[in-house]
Amino acid sequence: MKPPISYKALIMALIFLLIALAGLSYVKWWPYYHKAIKAATEHSIGSSILTGDQATGPDPSIQAAWDYAAGYFKSVWKAAVLGILLGSLVQVLLPSQWLLRVLGKANFKSTALGGLASLPGMMCTCCAAPIAVGLRKKNVSVGASLAFWLGNPVLNPATLIFMTFVLSWKFTLMRLGFGLILTFAVSYFAERFAGKSEIPENVVETVDTIVELEGSLLSRWVRNVGSMSLTVIPAYFFSVLLLGGARAWMFPALGEGAMNGILAVIIFTIAGTLFVIPTAAEIPIIGTFLSFGFGTGVAGALLVTLPTISLPSLLMVYRSYPRRVVWFVLFSVIGLGLLSGLVGSFIL
Repeated sequence: MKPPISYKALIMALIFLLIALAGLSYVKWWPYYHKAIKAATEHSIGSSILTGDQATGPDPSIQAAWDYAAGYFKSVWKAAVLGILLGSLVQVLLPSQWLLRVLGKANFKSTALGGLASLPGMMCTCCAAPIAVGLRKKNVSVGASLAFWLGNPVLNPATLIFMTFVLSWKFTLMRLGFGLILTFAVSYFAERFAGKSEIPENVVETVDTIVELEGSLLSRWVRNVGSMSLTVIPAYFFSVLLLGGARAWMFPALGEGAMNGILAVIIFTIAGTLFVIPTAAEIPIIGTFLSFGFGTGVAGALLVTLPTISLPSLLMVYRSYPRRVVWFVLFSVIGLGLLSGLVGSFIL
């Protein structure tokens, strides 16, 4: 028989839910409603943040790095702040036992629930990363936290809607199919790579005590925000600068004959896996490359790799997962990106 519900725990969880709903409404849901109308009426959601209206980005330089970082952070700063806020509040407001009962087991059910929980978030990989880190600090399973992290960018319902209006339904179906594989299959098998879990298969059904650490709720939250900011923000900022400055090397201009070849697919798959973009920015990027003659194989590769992970987001979560899990996710994204490029060259 389960113990009675702690009303203090219930109130804490309700506070977290209200903050999450308010934040997502302001940062994601309301802006995306207007963006969906723009996509439906204009068949566009803006220009490519990667290259503008050109086939390739500016030559590598400090100015190119700064320009990209400025444009990128202008687009994502609200979501990034919300991600850090929710990632820290997960650790102080949500009772551990509640999370462990739902997301703590090393099985497919926990992974599936983690993936489903990602759908309302609609965050890019970097903004979802602090929440995944917070979940791991609460001992949520590898599979469930990964599914939440990966599901945010690749199963984003708003992005799928934009994509249908701006690109085509074929892109949407491909993204949905590969997104499901990444979110649920890759996350589940990553759990197998994690080795022995710290959380037992059968989580003990006991009531969580709210005060898990010494100090008041406010002091614990301040410590968590400070710790997360110190570990996340520096790596985030400097890696965005690095990638922004090097984008012309990562996404090079290719000769007409090479734009549709396997080499182009390989180059753009690896570049897309490491590069960092805001939510849905892959749509105008893909549209711009197609307009300059790049093949649908390149488009298919970028469709999967650009949003899923990035060098900054990998650096953010690196300490929260076993190293072999991080590498497994990295190579899985590259492999599925190559497969998507192959499929895209035939059906897009």
